[in-house]
Amino acid sequence: MDKIECVVVGAGVVGLAVARALALAGREVMVLEAESTIGSGTSSRNSEVIHAGIYYPQGSLKARLCVEGKHALYRYAEARQLPHRRCGKLIVATVPAQVGQLESIAAKARANGVDDLVLLTAAQARAMEPELHCLAALHSPSTGIIDSHALMLSLQGELEAAGGMVALHSPIDGARCNAQGIELKAADGTLLRCDGVVNAAGLSAPRLASRFEGLSPAHVPQAHFAKGNYFTLAGRAPFSRLVYPVPEPGGLGVHLTLDLGGQAKFGPDVQWVDRADDLVVDPARGEGFYAEVRKYWPRLADGALQPGYAGIRPKVSGPQAPAADFLIQGPRDHGVPGLVNLFGIESPGLTSSLAIGDIVTKLLQ
Repeated sequence: MDKIECVVVGAGVVGLAVARALALAGREVMVLEAESTIGSGTSSRNSEVIHAGIYYPQGSLKARLCVEGKHALYRYAEARQLPHRRCGKLIVATVPAQVGQLESIAAKARANGVDDLVLLTAAQARAMEPELHCLAALHSPSTGIIDSHALMLSLQGELEAAGGMVALHSPIDGARCNAQGIELKAADGTLLRCDGVVNAAGLSAPRLASRFEGLSPAHVPQAHFAKGNYFTLAGRAPFSRLVYPVPEPGGLGVHLTLDLGGQAKFGPDVQWVDRADDLVVDPARGEGFYAEVRKYWPRLADGALQPGYAGIRPKVSGPQAPAADFLIQGPRDHGVPGLVNLFGIESPGLTSSLAIGDIVTKLLQ
């Protein structure tokens, strides 16, 4: 049986960030990825937004790790000249009842350590984005966008430079946990003895954890899949910043995000599905997008939205439950030495990835 000190299961942005942090801390690390490339799951189907940390409950892991991760990610991208842009975001109130909510949003952001939001009048917002319709807005200058694949390639490169490795086409069937360590069983029958295992399998993390002998089922949450559909704009967008409506119950609304080439996309919406591979965008859902987008961009032309792509959020709370926090379980939580499970790492997982890497490294020290 082969032996390796640490194994990270999953080569998405979070798994790679965790593996890099472990390798830089002097640990022997291997990343096992079931697919043929890195970052082919949730990490390849998000909005690529660097979030500021505005909306999350005070004291939550999402709030803390988003703010810490945002600063770390900007430093990382700037030092390595990775494609990114601190473009900013406008949160817009389009009806009178929403205007008062903007100050509440700003207060929640300040409680999370986000102290750069600026309240704008309608005229000030239109001076920044002439095509925008709103009654008032909040400007978040520290929101940005990043090339997520370039980020993942950089993380992989630094992991490998520190002596770690990534093994593709390497699905894991299960594991046996005991006092001698964790014995991983690969789908091809290979056995690996590990001192530490990080389950960063994203959408598959609960299913994988359920196959770990020695881990109580009480510590394995039920997986829920919330599909997010995106529609892309035909032609160049007349906006240079991201635009988000005031949040409504159940989500952040249909917002406008940009890629580094200036292409605009709208979404994601929330569509609860039964399978993690339900990734086809139904063109009929676009009809609902027009009405929502026109609340802040009335000049959106008929026929301008095309089905784009969809991603699946790896949720651990269902449709009728409040949104769950990140669930980062270490040995103190479940009693299994050397095991860290990462559950429900949805947005702001990309923004938080470097901070998650640091916290997992501490859990395994």
